Amino acid sequence: MGRRRQRGRDVQGVLLLDKPLGKTSNDALQRAKRIFYAKKAGHTGSLDPLATGLLPLCFGNATKVSAFLLDADKRYWTKVKLGETTTTADAEGEVVSTRPVDGIDEAKVEAVLEQFRGDIEQIPPMYSALKHQGKRLYELARDGVEVEREPRPVTIHELKILKFDLPEIELDVRCSKGTYVRTLAEDIGEALGCGAHVSALRRTGVGPYASGELVTMDQLEEMADADYADMDKLLLPVDSALQDWPAVNLNADLTYYLRQGQPVIVPNAPTQGRVRLYDHQEQFIGIGEILDDGRVAPSRLM
Repeated sequence: MGRRRQRGRDVQGVLLLDKPLGKTSNDALQRAKRIFYAKKAGHTGSLDPLATGLLPLCFGNATKVSAFLLDADKRYWTKVKLGETTTTADAEGEVVSTRPVDGIDEAKVEAVLEQFRGDIEQIPPMYSALKHQGKRLYELARDGVEVEREPRPVTIHELKILKFDLPEIELDVRCSKGTYVRTLAEDIGEALGCGAHVSALRRTGVGPYASGELVTMDQLEEMADADYADMDKLLLPVDSALQDWPAVNLNADLTYYLRQGQPVIVPNAPTQGRVRLYDHQEQFIGIGEILDDGRVAPSRLM
């Protein structure tokens, strides 16, 4: 029996979606996929329903580079409420303790933040999508079950106070993949001795992307019956996801051999790491990796 043909258009590119409040990342992805009538689409790391902001959606060949965005650094704006802890470490949970915030000033908060800059360890929250014995932690948490979680190393590249207005503070956080801002807020609250939780969260950066001009879900809904050509103008090129990497341009012969899976010698190529590959017509053709001997090897071709 033949394989069933996949329905939809061959859409290519990256959509910088402003994920709305209260929607899961997968809900947003599936709706955008239907609006674009796309064959293939994926997102680049979940945002909590409470969170809004930058959610890059990858269509077609862009799904081949989505893993690199998943591994990329992220940036967040968050509002943290001091003096209250909740079951979920955010505003969706039930309040479990309240403590006074008297005596806490901006200088004290700044001193505590210094403890969390750089390489730290976090214990993942129970309300997370991580798995324990094949079951999501949040599913266990909803059943009232708590299991031991191993601390995980993360890096807080930047952590700045944007606004101090007790009992709330606003923070700018640039961090490595796998960082839980909810856990960071909770740990900061414990270090201050008053407890804390995230009352608002917005992702403002993913790898090379910043939240300059995002496409809202309302904009997409308005275009649901529009011409596909107009909708496709919202998409960024696939290689925009890798714009921080060096580019390697190939002539026709080198393009041919590399497409056959053979490493090639390219004059003036970088000496290490991953690169963006472009053929003799300046078309992006995929990802390359520099071998120990300096040759450029194909890693993932489009």
